[in-house]
Amino acid sequence: MQLASEQRTKLDNSDDALFYDHPRFVTHVDDRFIQQLTALYRQKLQANTRILDLMSSWVSHLPEEMEFEHVEGHGLNEAELARNPRLDRYFVQNLNQQQLLPFADRSFDAVLNTVSVQYLQYPERVFAEIHRILKVGGIAIISFSNRMFYQKAIQAWRDGEESDRTKLVFKYFASVPQGFTRPELVANVPPSSPFLAMLGMASSDPFYAVIATRASE
Repeated sequence: MQLASEQRTKLDNSDDALFYDHPRFVTHVDDRFIQQLTALYRQKLQANTRILDLMSSWVSHLPEEMEFEHVEGHGLNEAELARNPRLDRYFVQNLNQQQLLPFADRSFDAVLNTVSVQYLQYPERVFAEIHRILKVGGIAIISFSNRMFYQKAIQAWRDGEESDRTKLVFKYFASVPQGFTRPELVANVPPSSPFLAMLGMASSDPFYAVIATRASE
C-alpha cells in the first residue's frame, strides 16, 4: 500500500510542533470510549511487559491495577507527557518529519496508539518502525473514533467514511510485507438518535480498535 501524495496532505500545513505547542489537558473522546479502551488493554496486554505509548499525551488509559516493566511515552508536547503518571520515560518527536524511532529492534511487547493515527502523513514508514521495535508476538493496538483535529488529519482520513478509515488502518498494517498477523477489528458503534442529532448532540463516541501482532519469522 502506498498513499498518493495528495492523500497525505493536511488543510493546515504548518509545522505540527507549532500546533501542539500549548498543552491540552483534556480527553479527546468521551468516558464511554475510554472505558472500552481500558477494558481492551486489560484483555490484550500482559503485566510486567514493555509498552510504547505512541503519540501519547497526559493520560494513557492503561488499567490502574496493571503494572508494567516499563512504559515509554512519545508525543509532541513535553508538558503533557511530563504530567502522565503512567510513563516511566518519554520523548518528543515529530513523526511527520522523522519516522525512525530511537529504539533497538524488538524492544517492546506492545505499541499503543490512541486517537492519533489520522495525523500520520507517512503511516507506512511508522508502521514499519512499529514492526521493527516489537518483539515477535508483540501486539499493536490502534484505537480511534470519529473525532479529529480536522485541519491536521490527512486527506485520506478526512475524506473517508468511518468504514473506510478502518480499512485504511488495515492497509497500514498490510504495508509491512509479512510483518503482522491478519488484523482484528473491535468496533462498538452506538445507534444514532434522531432526537439527539436534532439537538446537535451525539449519543456517544463510536469505538474502533485495529489490533495485530508481529508475525513469527
